[in-house]
Amino acid sequence: MTHTDQPTDIRPSTGRTVLISGAGIAGPALAFWLNRCGHAVTVVEKAGTPRSGGYPIDVRGTALEVVRRMGILPRLREAHVDLRRLTFLEGDGRVVASLHPHAVTGGVAGQDLEVRRGDLTDALHAAVRDDVEFVFDDSIETFDQSAHGVDVAFRGGGSRTFDMVIGADGTHSRTREALFGPEEQFHRYLGYCFAVFTVPNTLGLSHETVMWNTPGRAAALYAVGAGEEVHAFLNFARPKPPFDAFGDPGAQRDLLTEVFADAGWEVPGMLAALDDTDDLFFDAVSQIRMPRWSSGRVALVGDAAYTPSFLTGQGTSLALVGAYMLAASLAGRAPAPGFAAYERTTRAFVTVNQGLVGEGGATLFPTTAEALRQRNDRLRGLTALPSGEGRPAHSALTLPEFPPTR
Repeated sequence: MTHTDQPTDIRPSTGRTVLISGAGIAGPALAFWLNRCGHAVTVVEKAGTPRSGGYPIDVRGTALEVVRRMGILPRLREAHVDLRRLTFLEGDGRVVASLHPHAVTGGVAGQDLEVRRGDLTDALHAAVRDDVEFVFDDSIETFDQSAHGVDVAFRGGGSRTFDMVIGADGTHSRTREALFGPEEQFHRYLGYCFAVFTVPNTLGLSHETVMWNTPGRAAALYAVGAGEEVHAFLNFARPKPPFDAFGDPGAQRDLLTEVFADAGWEVPGMLAALDDTDDLFFDAVSQIRMPRWSSGRVALVGDAAYTPSFLTGQGTSLALVGAYMLAASLAGRAPAPGFAAYERTTRAFVTVNQGLVGEGGATLFPTTAEALRQRNDRLRGLTALPSGEGRPAHSALTLPEFPPTR
């Protein structure tokens, strides 16, 4: 294994040894709270370093209390993107409506956060790096459970035994596959594919998103600030996921070029930029829905257990809240009853937030001309939500107090 970020002063642990697979959002957040419980935590991550950059993400509702209790809320407030305008365009480029983003997302001005993904992962890593062990450029190859622990073999060589293993390794979790079988049985495809990548800011956009739509297709430019680059977003409807394109950037570029070949507005320039971009992210719009999130001494958290899809805007918040609830449930409990408590206390929150897909998320991307006309009519009549209100699902769980252990 390659230890690129070893702890310098780990306090003596009276708890169990825990391996977390994944150093994105759920993994470091869980490591923080498990360390507070006295567990000896190791985080293994296949990337060589903490992942910086990335598109903006939202932290809302109950998740805001999680980051406040972690002590990183002031840092995230400073990193807040402050998106001020969301403009929708017709297929010919005419403006449909220009709104404050909260009118569409159900966010709360002055409270909810939108930050670059890398700013959040950096803050999480900084909060925990001195207290837990991080192993980068490695991953779990296999694991084998017994009454005494989980024997883990690492892809980079070597093996260790842990009391528990937690998969925080994303929608396409290898931990979940090893524990429960192929992803297909838990994968709920929502009828779209999407791509995100950076392009030059040729329109001079600042703190805003501009979205172009035709039936079954959408393209957007997202300007976090007034910089030289913006995030390009392409979304298109497809009856079945293009499995042959996953894992093949060349096939992804070909598919995007084919689907958007006759598109107008700024789309030709976006397609041209595909040849030069080195940060293309392509995936299906989907959810992960599972009847249970654990088996024996191994459990899942965040997208590995309950991806809600970007249509809900709640992926990051579910990861943060899920990590907190899992750690709180394990405090003073053995793995099996701890995991059971985690599911019992958290599943309703996950379910209601995954259900936001049915409350308008997918209607932003209509697949027929009539549905697009209806959506545009609704947008023209839309006003911002009353100050201080958001979608009830965002705050549908009240966090328990975290058990003091030291």
